[in-house]
Amino acid sequence: MKPKGRILVVEDDPAMRAGLCDNLEFEGYLALAAGDIRTGLSLATTQHPDLILLDLMLPDGSGLSLCKQLRTNGFDGPIIMLTARAEEMDRVIGLETGADDYVVKPFSLRELLARIHAHLRRAQANAAAPDEVLIGVATVDFARHLLLREGQPQETSAREFALLRCLVAHRGRTVSRDLLLAEVWGHSEDLITRAVDNFIVRLRRKIEPDPASPRYLLTIHGSGYKLIEQPAQRLT
Repeated sequence: MKPKGRILVVEDDPAMRAGLCDNLEFEGYLALAAGDIRTGLSLATTQHPDLILLDLMLPDGSGLSLCKQLRTNGFDGPIIMLTARAEEMDRVIGLETGADDYVVKPFSLRELLARIHAHLRRAQANAAAPDEVLIGVATVDFARHLLLREGQPQETSAREFALLRCLVAHRGRTVSRDLLLAEVWGHSEDLITRAVDNFIVRLRRKIEPDPASPRYLLTIHGSGYKLIEQPAQRLT
């Protein structure tokens, strides 16, 4: 039987790592295991997992640094951080580094499996969305992970592309911060809505003629954000 997905578990605790892998395989996933950053990076590069479970504290460094390196290397699959730290700032830093979700230990296995399923389902839905769109003065090619502002390539993170793709899917409609958190980050807590606001500011610098006076990515006060509909335009 074909596995439901390939999941890389980067966790330094041998018992927890083995337990997670056993439960993932019982659920029909193919589990890959790493106990440190070096092995995790190697497996992520060679085995191309669909999703990564990543411990925050690893023996050879921080999971945040591995997360950032994975995104820099082009990994665009979901990353769920596993950590015993629950402070708001830690969560915001993790999400802004490129993580999609944040699960605090000890956690419910049922909840973790539900989040894994939701992230993989969302990733599959995003893969079916339009690949090329015109947004303001930017042309975006999601398939090639390329954003051009007036013809000039812009450095754009995987999270920014995910946020853009979500806004494109809902273009012409107001999207609440909670919905953006749920669809892009896998969260719905008000505590980290400022993460959305920070990314909106970054996107406006790339797509708006005048980021200080946005015309295409609008703030709907008290409700959220709206991306103005525009016709698709293919890249040359």
